[in-house]
Amino acid sequence: MPRMTILTEADLRKIVRLDLDAVAAVENAFRALATEAVAMPPILRLDIPEHRGEVDVKTAYVPGIDGFAIKISPGFFDNPKLGLPSLNGMMVLLSSKTGLVEALLLDNGYLTDIRTAAAGAVAAKHLSRSDSSVAAIIGAGVQARLQLEALKLVRPIETARIWARDAGKALQAASDLSEKLGIKVEAASDVARAVAGADIIVTTTPATEPIIKAEHLAPGQHLTAMGSDSEHKNEIAPAAITHADLYVADSAKQTRRLGELHHAIAAGLINADADTAELGAVVAGKIAGRLSARDLTIADLTGTGVQDTAIATLARDRARTVGAGTPFES
Repeated sequence: MPRMTILTEADLRKIVRLDLDAVAAVENAFRALATEAVAMPPILRLDIPEHRGEVDVKTAYVPGIDGFAIKISPGFFDNPKLGLPSLNGMMVLLSSKTGLVEALLLDNGYLTDIRTAAAGAVAAKHLSRSDSSVAAIIGAGVQARLQLEALKLVRPIETARIWARDAGKALQAASDLSEKLGIKVEAASDVARAVAGADIIVTTTPATEPIIKAEHLAPGQHLTAMGSDSEHKNEIAPAAITHADLYVADSAKQTRRLGELHHAIAAGLINADADTAELGAVVAGKIAGRLSARDLTIADLTGTGVQDTAIATLARDRARTVGAGTPFES
């Protein structure tokens, strides 16, 4: 009888954390995207506008990895009014050899949070200055908090600033992160103050109008945009993309369609068929990343199926090691 393991969010939180292993798994997935015959179909997207709902389905087969994940990721942004989380979801891990289901990961979006934060760490590791010590985080939700934690894994962050539309949430996040990470974290009163003098800037919002303007950015900074994972979302002014010395996409096909690059193309500032660097190629050493300390670099991360396969297989392997989860025969 086919046998699989069911892992709940509680199970997964015990065995998968935001650590250097998670960062390495996602980093290797990006490398594979640039060097292997990865099969990664376009994101399947379902919109439910009357409830501010959206559902993405992502997947990827990576040669050399013995499993592949299919992830269902709903986001219903009116849920907090009902006392429910905005994001949830699940992953199914199947064998790359037989197609049989190996694990059902009922993570409620937890693994997506971890792999997304790990991708931010990968971008910072390869594109920011190695001496980056000041971070600015735009947003105050779960991902905002994880992004700062991720930066601490790869860069010597000593101080950070957080800005969010809800000043109270920014203050709370700053207080919590100061205590958790042991660094000075402050809530900024406006975006300009948050990013001025920052070495690394990370945006983590569902904004539909640009928050970061070209005039906010300065030479030497690195900016990672995390929030623009659908066509209507936009955190970075299109002009800022053209001012960058290096723009890097997680997937050029995706960012041309739904990332920050999409808005720069729509504004007529960048040609739709222009060559676009990808993070995997930088990780693999196929193209250069930052060339000087004064370069302004931007990473546009829309989320890829390879990240989901990477984190799901990491979870499966750790579950096997410690005997976590509930076995189930279908």
